[in-house]
Order: sequence, then structure tokens, then C-alpha cells
Amino acid sequence: MDLRQLQALVAIADHGSFSAAASALHTVQSNVSSHVARLEKELGVLLVDRHAGQLTEEGQAVVERARRIAGELDAIVADVAALSHDVSGPVRIGIIATTARWLTPKLLERLSAVHPNVHLVVGEGTSSMLEPQLASGVLDVAVVNLPRTAPDLAERPLFDEDLILVVPPDHPLAGRGRVELADLDGLELLLPAGGSTFRQELDDAASEAGARLVPRAELDGLRLMASLTARGMGPSILPATTAAEGLDGFARLTVGGLPRRRIGAVIRRRGRPSAPARALLEILDRVVAEQIHTAYGIHDPATPAHDGQRSGVG
Repeated sequence: MDLRQLQALVAIADHGSFSAAASALHTVQSNVSSHVARLEKELGVLLVDRHAGQLTEEGQAVVERARRIAGELDAIVADVAALSHDVSGPVRIGIIATTARWLTPKLLERLSAVHPNVHLVVGEGTSSMLEPQLASGVLDVAVVNLPRTAPDLAERPLFDEDLILVVPPDHPLAGRGRVELADLDGLELLLPAGGSTFRQELDDAASEAGARLVPRAELDGLRLMASLTARGMGPSILPATTAAEGLDGFARLTVGGLPRRRIGAVIRRRGRPSAPARALLEILDRVVAEQIHTAYGIHDPATPAHDGQRSGVG
């Protein structure tokens, strides 16, 4: 087993075919086929189903390990360079969409200034999408809703975020500044799709307060909810950072009884993060620490929630 064989299999997984993998690796298809065939012979299993054009279960297991091996090779080069005070190389981070909007520009700016030779790759997705990518080695770091679900990942809280009610300026609740969940009983709202973690948290909190949240529509995506609220389609409950842009003139109301959302950085438990990953984590901590003192609705996770709120709900 050698690295070229593993690289060929990963390329097939990433690009969907032997020919596309060959193009991505700047070689010919026969070389890719040969590498995979030798790997299959050594392991004694079929790794690629040629008829279906996809990896077998065994092939997927090998690819997952191969990604980690590739990540460790990158980390070796980066760590050796860092010993000469030259942090360089790629680092891949995945960030949930609502946080990515304000966090990514600040990370890019600070990382470019402090470590100009680090190449940042940013992916966006939901927590449930990003955690498997981190575990398999596609990502080096992920910023997700806590608590994380995968046992082989380690987490550390970054900040807690208020959930707020956003209403148009002419809404009957607009001038109140703060409402209780009981005040929302029967009020038509744009709500997250049923079955989502966020929706379950809202429903649980409302039930505890004796209120019933009525959906005017159920939507898959917080940015879509914010966009439709901005178009006058109805009030919504949003994380503070989601409501910070594009809703000028709308009233943002604190809701007593709603949990704060906890956001954290997650890495793999096994293995040492590469030098670029460690540098990114350090800058991530600094950027978030600055936002805690300036951004609306962002709090240190060690700070108790204000009256009527519960802290630390993922």
C-alpha cells in the first residue's frame, strides 16, 4: 500500500469517476485504475463498484482513513515549517451558515495579517453536515452548534447567542423591547422546519411556558427565515447574528424563557492539529473574544443568562 494508491481512491470518491480522478491528479486513467486494482488486491476486497460507478462500503472505509493520512502528511510539513517560525500550509474550516456570515471576513483579515502563508479554505453547512466531514478528515476545524454529537470529536465553547423575536416596526409588540413566551401564544410566526433541532428547542421552551407557537410557514434555513421576515412575510425567532443584517428598521425583542444558542469550535480527539490549524484556533478565539464585547446578542459562555433565559442549550 502506498500513497499514490490511496490518493487515487480518494480522487475517485471526490470526482465521481476514474477519468475525472485522473484529470484531477494530472495523470492518465490507466494509472488510476492500476493504483486502485493493486490496493484492492492487497486488501482482498472490491473498493470501487465499476458497474454502479461508486465506492463500496469497504472503499468508503478506506477513503475515510486515507483522508486522515493525507491530513497528517500536510501537518508534518506545516509543523516542521512552524519550528522555523513560518506557519504555512492549508487549513480547512467548516462553519454553520449563520455564524459564517460575520466570522469569515474577520478570520480572513486577521489570518492574512498574522500568518500570510496559511491558506484558509472555508466551507459552510449545518452542524449535522460539518461534524462527519471533520471526523473523516475533510475538515480540520468546525464551528457548530453545541453540544456536538460525534463521540470522537472534542469541543470548546466560543460564545452564547441570544434568540430574539423580530417584528416589523408597526407590529403591536414592536414597542415593548421584551416579551415572554406566553405573549407569543397563538401568534403566527415564520418557524424552522419541523424535526429540526432549532424547532424542537423552540417548541420545548414554548411548551414549558404554556404557549403554542403557530407556524405561518415552516422554513428550512435561518437565512431564508430572515429574508422573508425582511420582506414583510411575518415575524420570526432568529439567532442574534442572523438578525443583525438586512433587517434595518425592524424591532428586535428579547424573549424571556428562550434558551441561548451555544456555538463552539470542534476538532478531532485523536491526533494533534497541524500548525495552521492551531494558528487558526488561536485567531478564532481572539476574534470571538472581541465580538463578545461589541456584537449584539453575543455573550461569553461563562456568563450566566439574563433573567428569564436559560444558558448552554445547543
